[in-house]
Amino acid sequence: EDEQIVAEIMRRRFLPALITHKAWEGFHFAGHEIRITEATDCYGAVVWPSALVLCYFLETNYKQYNLVDKNVIEIGAGTGLVSIVASLLGALVTATDLPELLGNLQHNVLQNTKLKSKHQPCVRELSWGIDLEKNFPRCSCHFDYIMAADVVYHHPFLDELLLTFDHLCKNDTVILWAMKYRLKQENQFVERFQTLFDLEMVSSFPSLNIALYKAMRKGRMKA
Repeated sequence: EDEQIVAEIMRRRFLPALITHKAWEGFHFAGHEIRITEATDCYGAVVWPSALVLCYFLETNYKQYNLVDKNVIEIGAGTGLVSIVASLLGALVTATDLPELLGNLQHNVLQNTKLKSKHQPCVRELSWGIDLEKNFPRCSCHFDYIMAADVVYHHPFLDELLLTFDHLCKNDTVILWAMKYRLKQENQFVERFQTLFDLEMVSSFPSLNIALYKAMRKGRMKA
């Protein structure tokens, strides 16, 4: 079953028939053809399998996780694929990443959502752990969903990542998080994450070493 679903997910990707001066990949999600411009010299400007897993989940579980008119923020949006799919599914999306990635992110989001989405997505800078209250004040920022794909990997900013999840998450916010396990750091981060949040694995793809989680603040999952 895992291999069959993974094969279906990977079939959503297609490559250009002709070589062009810009590297791009195509994807079929939410009834649209999505073209993503990539940059191979930067981790954040490449589409990783975890993003495809999360997009597939959003599309195939749209009744249970109805995104229409919901406020969604994606952290570490990278190329913007997850944000684009959430937008095409009706969400009001804020796509965030580091300042050096915003140009490509804005290009992809605009190219794939203009005149196609109910709400035009917003692209904003978010450096984990920095100026969170200034840029995303708790009193006025309320997100129904926080989305993240492959944000935990070998980097020194795991403390800041956890702080960012904590700052953005209200009592009724749902976190949807696709994660590829690579090193023991991932396991350690999950353990620390669970000191603040209840965590439920909703899908697992052993052949990709990827798990998809739903999380909410402690004590809020059942409520």
